[in-house]
Amino acid sequence: MSTVTVDQVRDSLTKCMDPEVPLNIVEMGLIYGIDISESNDVHIKMTMTTQGCPLHQTLVADVTRYTKKVPGVNDVKVDIVWDPPWTMDKMAESAKAKLKSLSSRGSPAPIDYETALPQGVGSLVQQEDGGMVLANEHNQGFMVNQAIVDFWKSCNGQRKITELVEIFAQKTGLQRSQVEKEVIQLIGQLRDGGLIVIPTPDAPNVSFRK
Repeated sequence: MSTVTVDQVRDSLTKCMDPEVPLNIVEMGLIYGIDISESNDVHIKMTMTTQGCPLHQTLVADVTRYTKKVPGVNDVKVDIVWDPPWTMDKMAESAKAKLKSLSSRGSPAPIDYETALPQGVGSLVQQEDGGMVLANEHNQGFMVNQAIVDFWKSCNGQRKITELVEIFAQKTGLQRSQVEKEVIQLIGQLRDGGLIVIPTPDAPNVSFRK
């Protein structure tokens, strides 16, 4: 029986994306420990950026799936821990640079959450290993999970953000109040990545009499 290594598991987990940021969980600094037994059972200790993240179970399932892609892995156990708390200091320098690049593309107009109609743009690419990538018009790819893909597809340019929150809540089985903040963050991040556009309403064609 071949021996599974920590490096193999960690490398596979670089394909597992944080549910709220277009970065993988390794460069985000969410993996706190990987232990492998003599029988190739893998025990992973990890954290999340916020304790209230509604995609807790989705991320655990993704971590388990990508760990099992490593040849020879048997059982996988994933424990979410909150000590020490996650901070941005735990991010890899490459991740910090990517976030800085996203935020330096200019300050987009603020989103009017009452009238905005987000429209998903770009393309979805299915990779050979089962991973999914959303690519923008500049062919910059962001690895994503199914939850983000479903949300991106639901942004059809005809739904207000309040409707998108409702759809996201239904799909995750959570209350609106639990997902509203995450949806707003996700819209901002997808827009920064060039994967969502929010058309600016046309100015009214009104002429005033003197």
